[in-house]
Amino acid sequence: MAHDLVLKGGRVIDPASGCDTIADVAFAGGRLATVGQGLSGADERDVAGCIVTPGLIDLHTHVYWGGTSLSVDADSYARRCAATTLVDAGSAGPGNFAGFLKHVIEPADVRILAYIHISFAGIFAFSPTHMVGESQDMRLMAAKEAAEIAAAHPDRIVGLKVRVGRYTSGANGIEPLRLAIEVAERAGLPVMAHIDEPDPDYQDVVRLLRHGDVLTHCFRPSPNAPVDADGRLRDGLRQARERGVLFDIGHGMGAFSWSAARAAMKAGFPPDTISSDVHVLCVDGPAWDLMRTMNKLLALDMPLAEVIRAATETPARALRRDDLGRLAPGGVGDASVMRLVDEPIELEDVTGQTLTYAQRLLPQGRVLGGRYEDCAL
Repeated sequence: MAHDLVLKGGRVIDPASGCDTIADVAFAGGRLATVGQGLSGADERDVAGCIVTPGLIDLHTHVYWGGTSLSVDADSYARRCAATTLVDAGSAGPGNFAGFLKHVIEPADVRILAYIHISFAGIFAFSPTHMVGESQDMRLMAAKEAAEIAAAHPDRIVGLKVRVGRYTSGANGIEPLRLAIEVAERAGLPVMAHIDEPDPDYQDVVRLLRHGDVLTHCFRPSPNAPVDADGRLRDGLRQARERGVLFDIGHGMGAFSWSAARAAMKAGFPPDTISSDVHVLCVDGPAWDLMRTMNKLLALDMPLAEVIRAATETPARALRRDDLGRLAPGGVGDASVMRLVDEPIELEDVTGQTLTYAQRLLPQGRVLGGRYEDCAL
């Protein structure tokens, strides 16, 4: 078989198949052709010393640029961290999803999927000067309409997004989440739930979530951390994981704490998925991007293969997209290329605490639809 592109000599890590070996990865006709030795093609890229993974998936981003105040440009962001799939987490709601689809999702080079917000206009006021919690007004909750839009765009919309907490739902507490789950249950959709400060508290939110639902901001700081003041994992979290709830980092500007993360990891509770929650207030720190967030989990002694799994195979499962997150012959022609170099990096959390780690993950390139693009910084 004639190959169009071959990535030669990299360390191929594909957690979905259990592969971790030095190999070549070949692409043809926009698809992944094979993983093997001594492969050749029209375009050969020497990636010796690099790590080749399935295309990275950032499960929580905000990329409705120009349509919402919090969003960043999808393509420039994705190149920055060698991602091949971005999942927008509720920037748009049923009232403005059509604009997001036409002006951002369809023209983008990177694949963009979305959790549609149950707020009619999505997250409509999020900036350094204007912050309005959209779930504070139940008149804006349009879960039924969001489910209808999701049914009309099953190739683009993966579920419903809802935000609850002191700053987002205020006096309405947990009610927007109850509404989202009620509608999602009827529609056969998963929910991604945001939490900030109480009320509601962490356990009350987790208690409502179902198999396939995602709790984002899982390692946020106190007072709504995954651990109590003594560092013990809160009640109900293990049971939620056992019934299929997924726990997502969703770093952002306020949702990743070294102290909470260390305690949760010590308790044997790593995240299921790693995501950036990138938006205009955290893209230049403290979150930066997906790869910087992955680096933080490495610094917490999460094994490299599990860090990669949490940005490939597991988010693909959350999206119900078994064509993504793996290097499968005949499958989608995506891959990400990175280096892990022995170079110290200072990593900050959202409280201003820093940790210096001895190794740095650096993007090198990506393959999107069988086409290679350089992403080296």
